[in-house]
Amino acid sequence: MKICRFDDDRLGVVKGDEVLDVTPALEVIPPQRWPIARGDPLIANLDRVVERVRALEGAAPRRKLADVKLRSPVPNPTKIVNAPINYQAHIDEAKADPKLGGGRKLNHITDWGLFLKSTSALVGPADGIRLRMLDRRNDHEVELAVVIGRECRKATAANALEFVAGYSIGLDMTIRGPEMPSWRKSVDSYAVCGPWLVTRDEVPDPNVLNLLLWVNGELRQSSNTARMVYNVQKLIEYATGMYTLYPGDLIFSGTPEGVGPVAPGDVITAEIERVGRFDIRVAGYEG
Repeated sequence: MKICRFDDDRLGVVKGDEVLDVTPALEVIPPQRWPIARGDPLIANLDRVVERVRALEGAAPRRKLADVKLRSPVPNPTKIVNAPINYQAHIDEAKADPKLGGGRKLNHITDWGLFLKSTSALVGPADGIRLRMLDRRNDHEVELAVVIGRECRKATAANALEFVAGYSIGLDMTIRGPEMPSWRKSVDSYAVCGPWLVTRDEVPDPNVLNLLLWVNGELRQSSNTARMVYNVQKLIEYATGMYTLYPGDLIFSGTPEGVGPVAPGDVITAEIERVGRFDIRVAGYEG
């Protein structure tokens, strides 16, 4: 099932070129009082929501997909986990271009560990990207986004996928420079997630997916998740060895080679096999 959040926090199911408005399914999410539980309530109750969605689909109002504004399908992660240098070809290009690596050691993902992006950076395709520090390079990085479905600590590679709710496309925007990645990558709008969440059952193996990115129609990135240094299971194991993941937490699993700069006025198109495709517009920061 392809589950989307659209317009003013409506819940939808994507069927071909249409969105079925199944917002009433959100009524099955139990109300919470302060202090609320950690994690995204929709993802924490996804099985119940999906069951209700199936009952509503037949009579649900329909909209053309092209006419709705797609937001991040997960609005409330407690953290956005990022995997740096997780494709060997990207490691190689970063070694060849000092602007990418910032002078840091670039041999293996364990040289850097994982890093977190601020949740305030999270947007969906309809929200657009608003660039800061235009005197520096602002680069695109397409990634498979893994959506955690339930509380998870000290997972193993053998059981890691049991904790996954589904997948989305992640676009990890970054400002190049000497500062720590969490600073340069946590700018408002620099964590794009969309166009929807594809439930785990629709992606039998997340480690064999083609991923591509174009800028203004020019192909910039083209690879396959089979080329990741740490696959999805290993990333979950690695992350949960240090901290607990909660429902709705996102793992941006790393980008392949071909990263490059964008500027205001550009249109980025991102696509991942079995997941989806979206366009997002790039603008300068205002206000």
